[in-house]
Amino acid sequence: MAGKKLSRRDRIKKGIRKRLTGSEERPRLSVFRSNKGIYAQVINDVTGTTIVSASSTSKDFAGTGSKSDQSVAVGKLVAEKAIAAGIKQVVFDRNGYLYHGRVKSLAEGAREAGLVF
Repeated sequence: MAGKKLSRRDRIKKGIRKRLTGSEERPRLSVFRSNKGIYAQVINDVTGTTIVSASSTSKDFAGTGSKSDQSVAVGKLVAEKAIAAGIKQVVFDRNGYLYHGRVKSLAEGAREAGLVF
């Protein structure tokens, strides 16, 4: 059963990545969700580099509460780092996950902190 779900997410992910690419002006905000934490990266696909990243498992993260609350805090943290790096607009890559729950919470936290997507 788990393999079937994973292959479904991979199919969705490939379809999304066909249409989405991060550029110099609008890099890609990619989200990864695990059972323990949530991770976000701002990626420039032209050069293949990660500009900024944040996660709920990193040492500089101070959020507590439920996983959804932590997702909002990670979204705010990655947005603050991106704005400090001179990035105001991004393309949101939900990475094959449904735009619901923790992924949606991260996106809303990033928007609250000033990222535009």
